Amino acid sequence: MEAGMARKSGRAALTLAPGESKTLKALAASRTAPVREAERAKVLLGYAAGTSITDLQRQLGCSRPMIYRCVDKALAGGVQMGLKDKYHRPHEPEITDAAKAWVVSVACTKPKDHGLAAELWTISALARFVSEGARGAGFERLANAGKSTVWRILNERDIKPHKIRYYLEKRDPDFERKMQEVLLVYRDVSIYSEGAVHDARPNAIYTVSVDEKPGVQAIGLSAPDLPPVPGKAQTIGRDYEYVRRGTVSILAAIDLHSGQIFANVEDRHRSVEFIALLKRLDEHYPQDAIIRVVLDNHSAHISKETTAYLATRPGRFEYVHTPKHGSWLNLIECAFSKMARTFLRHIRVQSVDELKERILKGVAEFNSTPVVFRWNKFDLGVA
Repeated sequence: MEAGMARKSGRAALTLAPGESKTLKALAASRTAPVREAERAKVLLGYAAGTSITDLQRQLGCSRPMIYRCVDKALAGGVQMGLKDKYHRPHEPEITDAAKAWVVSVACTKPKDHGLAAELWTISALARFVSEGARGAGFERLANAGKSTVWRILNERDIKPHKIRYYLEKRDPDFERKMQEVLLVYRDVSIYSEGAVHDARPNAIYTVSVDEKPGVQAIGLSAPDLPPVPGKAQTIGRDYEYVRRGTVSILAAIDLHSGQIFANVEDRHRSVEFIALLKRLDEHYPQDAIIRVVLDNHSAHISKETTAYLATRPGRFEYVHTPKHGSWLNLIECAFSKMARTFLRHIRVQSVDELKERILKGVAEFNSTPVVFRWNKFDLGVA
């Protein structure tokens, strides 16, 4: 009777090998197997025993379509096929190239261009804007686009509108020429390992790099520092709060031949302070020598007061200007960097005068073992 019911469904009988029957029984009784596989094992065992589809539906509480699919797969491909779902990858909504291009074009603008307050997009804000404007732009598929969809589109084009990478625009039309002039000076200095440069001119030439480091802060403690304590505190303890006591400017020159640093620490950096540094250089070098000064175009360097002083010492100073935004070409910056990494690092003082004293003391320590900074790479753009 049961076999007849199976034939009544129009499907062939299912014959199980001993091993298959054992596997299905174990799976049907399992408490750890996936529920769907356990149900299908019961379906196949019942169908193989001749139970009708109607009885299987009533006994197991399964739907007829599910039973039919399970039996048909087992008859077509074997018991294991009947137990498994055939995996169907969900169909991803097609987003056209034109839609992607629109998303990228929006990402390449700023939110403020669309009447929003933000300066840069976040992925969430961009996804919301895309979703709200998709239908109006003719891209229905993007109406429900989320952050992941927008992120994938941007990632395909390597666009990151939520980030900023800074650059420095060239504002000096003579940048290359001025850079080559500075590098030529450095090359001349490198040829003479000791002493002054002697080119075709009769007088010796001493080359110095000059600049200012303004805004060095005199910061004081609001509470005493706590020293390290073995077994308790590995580091110096310092209160988060501090006291601002003012600022100073370091006006400095470094002799590119010897590494000696000339530094004045001033409250301001005007023409009068710069002239004081020039006078110090004038006193230091032989009177018949030329002092070649590598410096930028700071107003104090070319002011009327400075020009008037230079006129009183004709032929004594020779300017070599770095290009605008080319301060990295000035080797005095190496000395300033060394100061920031050594005696200025974490410095705390009780007054501006103490800061001045400690800066001059730090410079004196540098000069006790001077370091000659050299420019090692000369790409002059000439054959």
